[in-house]
Amino acid sequence: MAAVRKPLIAGNWKMNNSHLEAIALTQKLGFALTDKDFAATEIAVLPPFTALRSVQTLIDGDKLRLLYGAQDVSPHEDGPYTGDVSARMLAKFGCRFVLAGHSERRIHHHEDDVLVNSKVRAVLQRNMTPVLCIGEPLEVRQAGEHLDYVLAQLDGGLAGLTAGQVGGLVVAYEPVWAIGTGQVATPADAQEVCRAIRGRISAVHGHPAGASTRILYGGSVKPDNMPAIMAEPDVDGALVGGASLDASEFVRICRYRERSTA
Repeated sequence: MAAVRKPLIAGNWKMNNSHLEAIALTQKLGFALTDKDFAATEIAVLPPFTALRSVQTLIDGDKLRLLYGAQDVSPHEDGPYTGDVSARMLAKFGCRFVLAGHSERRIHHHEDDVLVNSKVRAVLQRNMTPVLCIGEPLEVRQAGEHLDYVLAQLDGGLAGLTAGQVGGLVVAYEPVWAIGTGQVATPADAQEVCRAIRGRISAVHGHPAGASTRILYGGSVKPDNMPAIMAEPDVDGALVGGASLDASEFVRICRYRERSTA
C-alpha cells in the first residue's frame, strides 16, 4: 500500500520573505527543480499570507509544477474577525495545502485541539488538503509519554471526520523539541511515532484511511538527515522549516533519493 503514497515535501517559510523575496525564492526553485524531481515527489511551498498572491501569479504564469498553500486559516467563513483569513479566501488563491495546529500556533496563540479541528474542517469544506501538525514538547518526550500525547492530539484534530476525509489529508509529526533547535529525532524516533499515528488512524477510521494518509516528519530537516528519515516505511515526506528558505538546501532535500541509504 505504501507505493500509492507519493512523498510530499513542503517548505514552511513561516514569517519570512516579503512578496518580492518570495518571488525570487520561487523563481530559484522553479529553475532548479526538474521533471524528474516532480515525478518522484510532490513539492510545495507555504509562504506568508502577504506573499501568496505573488507566488500564485508566478507559478501560474510560468506554469511551474510547484504546489503552494498557507500556514494557517481561520475557523470562520466570514465576519468580524479582524486579521483572520478564511478558507474561502485561500481557496480562491488556488491553495492546495493549509497547515492546521502548527506547534508555534499552539504555543504562541494557545490553540487547542478543538480549534485545530475546526480549522481542519474549514479547509476540507473548501476542498483543500489540511496538514494537521502534531508533536510533543521535550518534557513529555523525557517522561516517555510522547505516544499518548501525540495520539491525543491526532484524535482531537480528526474528531468527527469521515474515513474518506481522513484518508486524503496529511499529518505532520513535528517533535517540538526538534523545531528550529538543530536537534532532530532519529529515524527510529520518527518511525516509532509515525507508525503509531498510522495505526491509530487505521484503528479509528479503517485500514484504507490509515494506508493512504500521508505522514510527514518535521523538525530540523536537512539534506544530510533526510535520506535516512525517508527510508522509514511510515514516513512519507517532510515539513521543512528553516532549510526551505535556502533554495539550494531545499532542492537537495527534495533530491534525497540521490543520497539514499537503502
